Amino acid sequence: MNHKFKGTGVALVTPFFADGSIDFEALTRLVKLQISGGTDFLVVQGTTGESPVLSQDEKMKVLNHVMEVNQRQLPVVYGLGGNNTAEICEKIKLLPNGVDGLLSVSPYYNKPLQAGIIAHYEAISRASHLPIILYNVPGRTSSNITAETTLELSKISNIVAMKEASGDFDQIMEILKNKPEDFTVLSGDDAITMPLISMGVEGVISVVANALPERFSSMVNRTLNNEMYHAKKEHFELFEMIRLLFAEGNPGGIKEALAYRKICENHMRLPLIPVSDELKAKLFAEMKTLLP
Repeated sequence: MNHKFKGTGVALVTPFFADGSIDFEALTRLVKLQISGGTDFLVVQGTTGESPVLSQDEKMKVLNHVMEVNQRQLPVVYGLGGNNTAEICEKIKLLPNGVDGLLSVSPYYNKPLQAGIIAHYEAISRASHLPIILYNVPGRTSSNITAETTLELSKISNIVAMKEASGDFDQIMEILKNKPEDFTVLSGDDAITMPLISMGVEGVISVVANALPERFSSMVNRTLNNEMYHAKKEHFELFEMIRLLFAEGNPGGIKEALAYRKICENHMRLPLIPVSDELKAKLFAEMKTLLP
């Protein structure tokens, strides 16, 4: 199945006002920044979008707003995963026309066996005609999708890619070595995207690109084009910023970076809270060096 999920994908934040309501004007500014900044595709309602604390109605409003602002300029991927397979399959029916793909995180908390993970994604693939990106993030789910499981799932026609955020280079190399030619592996870790692309990964679903799409997409494109001297230079220029962004959790750091650019404010919904004043000062100082 053909798909468009290569290069720099951005896991969009959900901007909020101080009272917790969604700031749709800020969301408009964010989408326009991505379109002008070199982003290749948008991801709506991933972890960075604080999906666990939005209602189903709010999620659909965010998705529809992004699609309205985007006007099909970039492919739009919707985050829809969880640990209740039947519920996911039902929610697929609620998606509006125009969504280009699904990002589906591996089941969390209930720790299924690998055979259960395979059965879970088989059910989702039957319930949807859309291209599906698997999402492996053991640090959040407490359950790893092994290389063997990824390769088995890659045989399903509408499972087209894997967002790999395990940080396990051996596992990622095993997938890259043995995957079908038309199956895409995407980085799920901003800090190691450049070295992963040098091994055969074809893009990223990024957090930092929310606030720095111009800089991050340039680094990704240079690496994909094998312009390694400039790619390494841009990678290390971004490295400290990436470290700071995740120092007190996501999306607290990236919302402060977006506040620096006057895209949105730093508000989140509980149980997440803004970063410390000390980290905020460091983030603003680093943003000033990157966007003088």
